[in-house]
Amino acid sequence: MINTSNFDYINVLDKAADGSYLRNEAISNNIANATTPNYKRQDVAFEEALRSSILGATEGSLDKKIHNVDLSTVRPTVFTDTGEVSYRLDGNNVDIDTENTELAANQIMYNGLMTSVNAEFANLKMV
Repeated sequence: MINTSNFDYINVLDKAADGSYLRNEAISNNIANATTPNYKRQDVAFEEALRSSILGATEGSLDKKIHNVDLSTVRPTVFTDTGEVSYRLDGNNVDIDTENTELAANQIMYNGLMTSVNAEFANLKMV
């Protein structure tokens, strides 16, 4: 993380990319364990924590909110889906089609975040 106000947006995008990367690992693990008896799928929660941190930072413009975000309090959290829904008799709750869809959506989000980071660096380079 870079500690200057010139990199506020990059720092927030970096934190979001970290969460997305961790989600990619969780989804890949789910896919790898799709046939493991009693395996429960995992996911990562980070969007709501990041959103709350940004919206709760201060009143004012988005730039002020982004500047005042305390990213040290935003941590992606891996959780296990222990819901009652099981797609198989052996207790496994991984649906391979859902996981593949989630993986594709997460990859699109990660690519969008990286595109935004590159755009921020391009803006700084122009200055």
